[in-house]
Amino acid sequence: FIEVPNGIMMDKFTPATEGAGYALTPILEPLAPYKDRMLVIGGLAQNQAAKQDGEIGGDHPRACTAFLTGSHARMTSGADLRAGISVDQVAAQELKKHTQLASLEVGMESSEVVGACESAYSCAYYNTISWLNETTPLPMENRPRVIFERMFGDSGTTDPKIRMKRMQENKSILDAVVINIKRLREKLPASDRGKIDQYLDAIRDVERRIQVAEVQSDRDLPEMTGPVGTPKKFSDYYKLMVDLQVLAWQSDMTRVCTFQIGHEMSNRAYPELGFGDSHHSVTHHLGDKEKIAKTTQINIFHTKMLSYYLDKLQSTQDGDGSLLDHSMLMYGGALSDGNLHIFHDLPILLFADGIKGIKGGMHVKYPSGTPLNNLYLTMLDKAGIEVEKLGDSTGKLSLPTV
Repeated sequence: FIEVPNGIMMDKFTPATEGAGYALTPILEPLAPYKDRMLVIGGLAQNQAAKQDGEIGGDHPRACTAFLTGSHARMTSGADLRAGISVDQVAAQELKKHTQLASLEVGMESSEVVGACESAYSCAYYNTISWLNETTPLPMENRPRVIFERMFGDSGTTDPKIRMKRMQENKSILDAVVINIKRLREKLPASDRGKIDQYLDAIRDVERRIQVAEVQSDRDLPEMTGPVGTPKKFSDYYKLMVDLQVLAWQSDMTRVCTFQIGHEMSNRAYPELGFGDSHHSVTHHLGDKEKIAKTTQINIFHTKMLSYYLDKLQSTQDGDGSLLDHSMLMYGGALSDGNLHIFHDLPILLFADGIKGIKGGMHVKYPSGTPLNNLYLTMLDKAGIEVEKLGDSTGKLSLPTV
């Protein structure tokens, strides 16, 4: 799941016609090599992003919170956050039994911003699009080295011999810890044993991950050392973060990734495009032609970067095909119009034509206001995960089929 911030110039994104014979728009043009795999989906909304009675401001935090959850963000600047579980975490709960990591949350801006970021809404709402449950947002990791170490430990390499040695050392340490904890548990009153049991459950999960890692240790992976620092150029940074995600899939480290290109209301500048204006400022163009042109340039730049992601997936072998053949990838924004803050007719792309008969190469449009979460129910179903309801969903979408 990939989210871009601050809306998109929809007249430069949405094809003029529906069906298979549509012409690519300027924003979609960089994705021309993948047109036959791509579904352009119109009419979907995140209605839970709309302001409710008694609320002030907060369009951006409500939008990014609702994007994968279909749930309304409680207006608070404190720790009493509330939304709902996100679709990626529903998938992760089922698919984690096959992998070392349940999921990977990747971002390109810091998650360390705290306090109130807009009106009375906590910055925690901006820092993620992924929610473990209705009270637990999962921060997006923007440090490449930390992501690498989360996957391969602090050995700093994908070399299987070095990784196996480190895993065996960790397993020995855990075995000793478990013995000591069990001895301690026997000495505690029953009222205190619950916390110890929770700790033992956490250790057992680590042991499970080590066992999975041992089974997967003979996978043929590209040689890669842990990255140091963060590239200054956005394009270099983006490509590195994509390379790490593809490596996670290639190694079957996880089967679920979320990728937040920027916080909602992101003020990132893109000097690579020849101007220094911040993204958020140009989206509030008020009809100014120069700002509209700059916003469009940023939107096109993002789809050019998306084409790199697709190239990597397509060029990475996975069984009898490529990673792209065996993946579902959704790209979109939590706002359609960034100038007016509109939450319906969202910009949504789906690449999944290799999955159980889904047909790409189409522009399909559903009735305006159709919950985006209906698409998520369909994606989960195609992944073999049966869920009756998620957030404000009302039923599965009927996608084009082969």
